[in-house]
Amino acid sequence: MTRSVDLNADMGEGFGPWTMGDDEGLLDIVTSVNVACGMHAGDWDVMERTFASASARNLGLGAHPGFPDLQGFGRRRIDLAAASIGNLVAYQVGAARGIAAKTGSEIRHVKLHGALANMASEDEALARVCYEAALAVAPEIIVMVMAGTAQQSAAAALGCRVACEIFADRAYTDDATLVDRTEPGAVIRAPQRAARRVVDMIEAGAILSESGKRIPTRIDTVCLHGDTPAAVSMARAVREGLAAAGIGLAPFPGTPL
Repeated sequence: MTRSVDLNADMGEGFGPWTMGDDEGLLDIVTSVNVACGMHAGDWDVMERTFASASARNLGLGAHPGFPDLQGFGRRRIDLAAASIGNLVAYQVGAARGIAAKTGSEIRHVKLHGALANMASEDEALARVCYEAALAVAPEIIVMVMAGTAQQSAAAALGCRVACEIFADRAYTDDATLVDRTEPGAVIRAPQRAARRVVDMIEAGAILSESGKRIPTRIDTVCLHGDTPAAVSMARAVREGLAAAGIGLAPFPGTPL
């Protein structure tokens, strides 16, 4: 049986006349996109252009909600009440859904961004608040989770459609969460190393931590961050590495756990 995996990228992270990353270059490599919703990055015009470009390529469209933190790019933890976080997620999913509809397309998944995602990967109750809020706005939406974490446990408990994600360019701890960006080696910058790690994890059916621990998990999609200078070369190396290993590319089906 032919193996396949989805490649997703975070994008639409510019603002006004300011551009971040090479979204057009990534759009020709990935199969799904996670579009910033105006809180940690992006705005309504950038969202519209990104959804239109991705839709024209028949890519899977996703909302990428994060904390309201433009200066910190959504990577700083913010202490908010759970109900407020739920409203924050619903607000952004609703915005993404509306802008996508304007382009004649539809979002099919949601993926939490940055510090909000990291907090939800450690706290099942928080993850559940976020996913319930997204599902309240879009009941059929697929929830993209950080594989092997509290995010996955929360989505499993909800019985919703799920896509389990691993990261090409981030190092893992032994509990399947990401090594903090302040730590050495947290971000993997060598494209060929990232490609080899992705293939190794898919073939193992497990996340491979920095210590060598294997954490068995379903793997549906691979994340390629779009905000680094080497994003396109990284994405291309991963895609080529998957092809060389006989692993095809296809949008994730979004089946329950």
